[in-house]
Amino acid sequence: MNRVYLDHNATTPLRPQVRDRWMELLDRGFGNPSSLHASGRAARNIVDEAREIFAKRLAVSESEIVFTSGGTESNNLALLGTLQGREIRGSVITSPLEHPSVLEPLEALAKEGHEVRFTKVNRAGRIHPEQVAFQAESGNVSLISLHLANNEVGVVQPISELACLLSGFQKGPRPLLHVDAVQALGRIPLDLDGKLAGVDLVSLSMHKIGGPLGVGVLVRRAGSPLCARTFGGGQEDELRAGTENAPAIAAAALALELALGEQDELAQRQRKFCGQIWQILSARFPQLILAGPPLEQPSERLPNTLNIRMPGTDARMLVTRFDMEGLELSAGSACASGAVEPSHVLLGMGLSEEEARSGLRISLGWSTSEGDCKSAVERMVKVFSSSHATSDSGTTL
Repeated sequence: MNRVYLDHNATTPLRPQVRDRWMELLDRGFGNPSSLHASGRAARNIVDEAREIFAKRLAVSESEIVFTSGGTESNNLALLGTLQGREIRGSVITSPLEHPSVLEPLEALAKEGHEVRFTKVNRAGRIHPEQVAFQAESGNVSLISLHLANNEVGVVQPISELACLLSGFQKGPRPLLHVDAVQALGRIPLDLDGKLAGVDLVSLSMHKIGGPLGVGVLVRRAGSPLCARTFGGGQEDELRAGTENAPAIAAAALALELALGEQDELAQRQRKFCGQIWQILSARFPQLILAGPPLEQPSERLPNTLNIRMPGTDARMLVTRFDMEGLELSAGSACASGAVEPSHVLLGMGLSEEEARSGLRISLGWSTSEGDCKSAVERMVKVFSSSHATSDSGTTL
């Protein structure tokens, strides 16, 4: 059985060119980038060249690039490094749809005395930028932390509108704006030197775009206060202790170049495939419900992500049955796939606990072919049909 992998929002396969680059550098046997001898200097050059590529491709300065181990560390560093241990206990504004690597550090900050305030989202999962800006104006807000694109339903947030509103902040210092752009990178434009120029901290992860696991970036704008959360080495401008993985960082830089180079073409292809998948499934099973903004509003959703619900089902059971058919999908985010709780994202969008347990995520990647999508649809129809989910009876699984 040929397996079909449609869980690219969890992680996506390593690109062949990236693997070749990674292995090439591993074979050279580079030293520690902090060492002063020839091997150390060679490793340092590799890291510096990669930093230059990241800065150029993201349209920021090299000093604003902080290498991390991935999106989770970038989010933790952005939140805890900004607020943890500070005497000033300003409020933090976030949304109920954020990744656990944002929500859990905020829980820790709340225990220290920081007030965490959750802004509302509509039924499609989008924030109201005017409401967030009003909340910031009406209280002692130190930080706003929001994702640019959601990993479960693919909703894209109007962060550029919020950044514009915050630029005219009247009451005291403007709150710092942190954006989790892990799912957005390589799928939609970031425009960090344009519409998102007012964002202070940006979290990125390279294994979402065909790069190696274990490499991430935190873009820290010049002047943004940030303290280290790990100690003992002083690397990354003393913001992250630990020896840099030079080969993996260089491979990640190549992945970034490849992903951004094909971004527009890939988005067009993925949007087409997602539309076809939904068209076929919804025609065959009209009781299916699509979460997030309508497909007819492409600017408000990721091109590669569908979150569908079959009323009355448990998505985790469906994931198991699809897996038996050789189709790999997800029920919610990968880090929570073993949990028994309903999706916190769907709950935050106003769904009931029963509804939030039925969300099934389909996410395409750079390697997804039309054949993959056709095979996936055939297997989904088979599973749904074998469970008596027919278009004329309305029977659910």
